[in-house]
Amino acid sequence: MSPQSASSNPQSPTPNPGSTDIVLAFSGGLDTSFCVPWLQERGWKVHTVFADTGGVDAEERRTIEARAAELGVASHVTIDGGPAIWDGFVKPFVWAGEGYQGQYPLLVSDRYLIVDAALARAHDLGTNAIAHGCTGMGNDQVRFDLAVKSSGDYRIVAPIREIQKEHTQTRAYEQQYLEERGFGVRAKQKAYTINENLLGLTMSGGEIDRWEAPGDGARGWCAPRNAWPAEPLRATLQFVGGEAVALDGNEMPGHKLLAKLNTLFAQYGVGRGLYTGDTTIGLKGRIVFEAPGLTALLVAHRALEETVLSKQQNRFKPDVARKWVELVYEGFFHDPLKTDLEAFLASSQQMVNGEVVLETRGGRADAVAVASPHILNSSGATYAQSADWGVEEAEGFIKLFGMSSTLWAGVNRG
Repeated sequence: MSPQSASSNPQSPTPNPGSTDIVLAFSGGLDTSFCVPWLQERGWKVHTVFADTGGVDAEERRTIEARAAELGVASHVTIDGGPAIWDGFVKPFVWAGEGYQGQYPLLVSDRYLIVDAALARAHDLGTNAIAHGCTGMGNDQVRFDLAVKSSGDYRIVAPIREIQKEHTQTRAYEQQYLEERGFGVRAKQKAYTINENLLGLTMSGGEIDRWEAPGDGARGWCAPRNAWPAEPLRATLQFVGGEAVALDGNEMPGHKLLAKLNTLFAQYGVGRGLYTGDTTIGLKGRIVFEAPGLTALLVAHRALEETVLSKQQNRFKPDVARKWVELVYEGFFHDPLKTDLEAFLASSQQMVNGEVVLETRGGRADAVAVASPHILNSSGATYAQSADWGVEEAEGFIKLFGMSSTLWAGVNRG
C-alpha cells in the first residue's frame, strides 16, 4: 500500500505532498523500532531523527544509531537537544516551581523539542509526513499531534495507534512482529516502557500498570537506600534572574549544570517517586519517575524565591504556575496563554538572585542556607524574637485585622 498524499498549506515549509519520505521521531526503543518496518511495508521511505535531550550516554547514543541502521532506515540524524530543553522548558518550569497535580515534574516535556527536530528534518527533505510511536491511550500522542498541527499542514502517521485497532496486547505484538523479521528486542524493553532525557526518567508497564509495588527492575538512575554514600552531600547553586548559572562556584551552561546535578543527587536517591495522576485523555496514569537534578533545582529555587518575593507575589504565583503546568502537560505548548503566563513568570524573577546551599543525606534535598542582596529582612525586627514596633501597635493591628470575625461572633453569639 502506498502512502496517501496530504494537502499542502502555506504554513508548511516547502512540502511535497506526493513524497514517500516520512520522518520518524526515533528513540531506538520497542515502539519506535516497530514503527520502522511497519512504515516501510506500507511504502514509506523512513528517515529517523533522534533528538538527544540529554538522557543517554555516548554508548547508548551509538546503540540508537546502530539500531536505526539495522532496521534499514533511509537516513538517520542525531540532534543535540540539551540547550533547547533548558531554554524552552527548564527555565520557565523552575520559575513556575509546581509539579503537575503537585507531584509530577513534567519529565516528558522534551516531546515538544523532539517535534521541533522532526519538523526541521522534514523541511530539509521537502516532505510533510511525520510519524511517531505514541499509543492511542497515552498523553504523548496529544503532545506530539498538537505540536505538529500548530506548526503547519503535516500528515501525521501513528503506527502504534493503528495496530491498537486490531490488537489488545500491543507490546507483545510489536515484539513478535520485530522478531519475525529478524530484529531482536532488548531485555529491558520487554518489561517496561522507559523514557530518559535530561529532565529525568519515567517507567511504566508490567507490575506498575497493575497497581502493584514496583519490582527491582523498575529502577533507573536513583541509587537504592543501601547504596547511598555515608557522607552527606552539599552543593551550592547560584541564581541570576531565577536561572541557575553556577554550581559550587563553577559557571556552566544550564543543560550541563542539570546533568551534573542528576549525577550528584542520583547517588543519594533524590527525586524518585511513584505517581498516579489524571491524564489528558481521562485515564489514570501510573509511573515511576526519577528526577534528581530537577528536584534539586526546584528546592533551591523555591528557597531563594520565598525570601525575595513579596507576600502577595508568593500567594498569587502558584495559581499562574499551576495553569502553566497544565498547559504544558496537556499538549498546549504553543498556546498563546502559555506565552502570556511566561511573561508574568519572567517578571517575577527580577530579584531572584543569590546563592542556595543544598544538602542531602539521602532520599530528599534540603535548602540549608540562602544568601541574597534582595532578602526581605527588616533591620529592626526578627520574627518572634524582636521588633521595632510597640505592644500597643501590635494590639491595634490584631484588633483591626480580626474585626470582621469578632463582629460576627459578637452579633451572633447565643
